[in-house]
Amino acid sequence: MITQEVILVNEKDEEIGTMEKMEAHRKGLLHRAFSVFIFDKQGRMLLQQRALNKYHGALLWTNACCSHPYPGEKTHNAAERRLAEELGFVTGIQEIFSFIYRADVENNLIEHEYDHVFAGEYENEILYNEAEVAKVDYRKLTDIKKDIEINPSQYTSWFKLAFPRIEKWWKEKYNNVTVNIQFE
Repeated sequence: MITQEVILVNEKDEEIGTMEKMEAHRKGLLHRAFSVFIFDKQGRMLLQQRALNKYHGALLWTNACCSHPYPGEKTHNAAERRLAEELGFVTGIQEIFSFIYRADVENNLIEHEYDHVFAGEYENEILYNEAEVAKVDYRKLTDIKKDIEINPSQYTSWFKLAFPRIEKWWKEKYNNVTVNIQFE
């Protein structure tokens, strides 16, 4: 089995070391991560339902993709890499904010991440990796918000924490109009 290391960081996102990914999650140590949010031209958000075989969060709905950069890898590059690996496409993304969260998840694991949040646009065919993703769906932000309120256990912890900020960012940036988003 191939092991993956994560980048341990302090609360300023300064690197303080590396550790095997599962060990970092068992110990609940703060490490660098990213979450990518993808929108279509109608302003709908792309959600993925995590694959059944995921070590935590199986079959939960979440943002387009999320993961950890490898030691020595730029977070932006890692986000682009995982988009291609999980969803089969590349598109321009930009970092819009970051936040720290800690959440107990199943299998006695703890997510404690300095999460860099990226956003981008994509409208074409999605050829997702079935080892990572069970299904995908574009949804209106208002529908997602209502569903989180009704079915919170169907969503990942980090998605529920990031969603209000994404929704606020979207409303401030695009003022609820249909736009052609231009990301670099």
